Amino acid sequence: MKHKSQHIKLVLVLGFCLLCSVVNAQELKLLIDEALQNNPEIQQFELQYKRASEKVNEVNTMPNTEFGVGYFVSEPETRTGAQRFKVSAKQMLPWFGTITSREAYVTSLADAKYQDIIIIKRKLMASVAQSYYNLYANKAKQAVLAENIALLKTYETMALTSVEVGQASAVDVLRLQMRQNDMEQLKAVLHQQFLAEENGLNNLLNRETTVAVNVVDSLTIPTEDFDLNINDLSIHPELLKYDKLYESIEKSELLNQKESSPMIGFGIDYINVSPRPDINFSDNGKDILMPMVSVSIPIFNKKYKSVSKQNELEQQEINYQKQARLNTLKTVLSQAKNERISARISHQTALKNLNQAKDAEQILIKSYETGTINFNDVLDIQELQLKFQINQIEAVKTYYKQSTIINYLIQ
Repeated sequence: MKHKSQHIKLVLVLGFCLLCSVVNAQELKLLIDEALQNNPEIQQFELQYKRASEKVNEVNTMPNTEFGVGYFVSEPETRTGAQRFKVSAKQMLPWFGTITSREAYVTSLADAKYQDIIIIKRKLMASVAQSYYNLYANKAKQAVLAENIALLKTYETMALTSVEVGQASAVDVLRLQMRQNDMEQLKAVLHQQFLAEENGLNNLLNRETTVAVNVVDSLTIPTEDFDLNINDLSIHPELLKYDKLYESIEKSELLNQKESSPMIGFGIDYINVSPRPDINFSDNGKDILMPMVSVSIPIFNKKYKSVSKQNELEQQEINYQKQARLNTLKTVLSQAKNERISARISHQTALKNLNQAKDAEQILIKSYETGTINFNDVLDIQELQLKFQINQIEAVKTYYKQSTIINYLIQ
């Protein structure tokens, strides 16, 4: 169990290392390692797997040995004497291979449960990564707001100077100050949202919620995306679990066939006989010892035929479930792929617009030198610049969150 668990962890972490190397976020890998080690939900599923594996020992047993004791209230008289009490023992033996079939069936159920561990670990890794990217976006937005607040303070100083020389009104100053207040409010709200997201991430790691999470300052969208092979979905653990369940039904049917076979029993009866006091002969008072062989035949085997039919129907159901889940995973993969392409397009557009907004800002600065600055234009350009910066951050976040989904599906 320990060896398998370590193998799962290694494979999953390596699968996400590609993403970690792209973003140069060693902290994310450390967070994933800690989550895989400490998350209580994973520990719960590992215990469920251990319990399912332990059932192999439970089914590897013979039927109970039957013992019986009987006392003759009215002692029957025989030629050799009166029968006083009877002791019997009997052991039924299942048909050849029945116990082996039970072990195979229980082992197949444990294998299906083992896939749950892989699935929950993949989902946990995806949740940690997505929470991390939410924190990155929040931190980046706060940084952008801080830059814009500082820029507005510069504009405010320019406006105060213009008011002194009669080139601007006090209303311009107030509008700049109100805009700063709005940004300060938004920054404070983002800070609270950061703390809430950080709290949730710490809960995934099963550690104190007050522990600070280190997040990279900047992320960039890579120039090329890694290749996607939709055929990799066929070996996704969510689909492999259906294969394991299908196999368990096959094992269940083999067990059903074995249990529908006869059972053979071996036993022995011992009857205590009292000697007859009025007669003297060689077998007087001789006890009775009687070996027995019994056969249990399921003559009325409608039960086993019904179980076979149920197994057949359940296998068909599993096949349909697998196909439905495969279709869903294909849809999710296609959506993630398209969302990632859209994020790249949005990022490029936002970058282009941001550069143009900065050019417009430089034009306004030069206008200030000639005394013709329009502070309404200043606010408009500043608002556009902030919008494009936020769009850039959102595009980066979307790109990496969709990459996380793709990693969950095909790594």
